[in-house]
Amino acid sequence: MYNNDELSLLDTDEELLSPLDEIEPVGTEPELPPPDPEEMLTLLSHPEASQRMLAARAFCEIHEQRSIPYLIELLQDICPLVRVSAAYALGRNTSPEAVPPLIELLAQDWNGYVRKGIVWALGNSSDRRALQPLIHALKTDISAVRLWSASGLAQIGKLKYEDAIAAIPPLIAGLRKDPTAAVRSNCAWALGQLCRELPSNVVYATAIDALIEALVEDEDLGVKEDAKTALLKVGDPRGLQMIEDLEFEGLI
Repeated sequence: MYNNDELSLLDTDEELLSPLDEIEPVGTEPELPPPDPEEMLTLLSHPEASQRMLAARAFCEIHEQRSIPYLIELLQDICPLVRVSAAYALGRNTSPEAVPPLIELLAQDWNGYVRKGIVWALGNSSDRRALQPLIHALKTDISAVRLWSASGLAQIGKLKYEDAIAAIPPLIAGLRKDPTAAVRSNCAWALGQLCRELPSNVVYATAIDALIEALVEDEDLGVKEDAKTALLKVGDPRGLQMIEDLEFEGLI
């Protein structure tokens, strides 16, 4: 689906940050007024890509339902900077109507920045239709996309028990096997979020096992710390006992 050259372009530590990090705020400098919604709505249809991008970026800050149809249309813009801005804006201005076009674009877009924004928007959508696309992205995409897919799964999976059950196995696999430490950390965080909503069953116990395993065995200190935080927030007795034992031995 994606060529190797494109995969390498975004697969760097710098691109594991928040999806909005590379989008500068629009009109937020002290000497400037905030962007005018009416003006930005007009610019969404401007013939120049730079103006469409400016307007789409403005709706990362502005909550305006009238922007949604225009932003959905901009997901097909020829300019990737416009597409990525539209995706982020739809993560702020969520709508059930935006979910199918976001899912379709996630499967098709060659640009890693765009896919990164899409998974962030899908995670914010609170829409169960996003679950399987996010699982697929966590398994197959570049590290920056996998990172936010893990976070998105926690947001979607907590809505329904059956969705949490579906999300936990790929998150466990990511925690154990993903080559990027930041992705493993987000998988640990997501498992902690989902386990807080689960009854004490086999799926729950398997997730706790994976978090304890990461706490003990992961080579990255950040992953260990995130696994510890997840266990503390869940409050599982086995996890708490392991943390106490490791702290007593001076291992964490």
